[in-house]
Amino acid sequence: MRETSTTQSDLSRFSGVRQPSISGFLSGKVDLSDGQLDRLLSCMGYRLEVVRRSIVPTLTRSERRSWLLHRRLSTLLNHQSFGEWCPTLERNLDRLRDRVTGQPHVRNLDRWRHLVNRGDLPSLHRVLTGLDRDSIEMREVSPVTGLLPDEQRREVLKMAG
Repeated sequence: MRETSTTQSDLSRFSGVRQPSISGFLSGKVDLSDGQLDRLLSCMGYRLEVVRRSIVPTLTRSERRSWLLHRRLSTLLNHQSFGEWCPTLERNLDRLRDRVTGQPHVRNLDRWRHLVNRGDLPSLHRVLTGLDRDSIEMREVSPVTGLLPDEQRREVLKMAG
């Protein structure tokens, strides 16, 4: 935007993307789709090129351990197991609500509750297995304690080292 002397208002008028969305994107509070970002860049004489390659994310030991445990739990998540898990999930969410303070933890608890209340299994799978910062932070206040059978939990912990 600096190189083309384009203001947020100009970019909004050129692209049809609302100015608050542009502002939120620039401040890191809103994610734009590749299509929206390409449209914004096109209005300034650029185009978006997405290069797809796999990378190994840098995780702390604790984050990797949590990811492995949640990933294993994800293999057990289906409509039947979710129905069986709901009372435990609700109880754990209530318990966490009484103990957790500060952001992003409180917000993430609300997001967990929303996913559980909606029965949104695809989104739950993404949170359980995702390696993006958002998923990692969601797992920091995970309500899935007690759902993974002990034998599988021990197996994952042994694998995690």
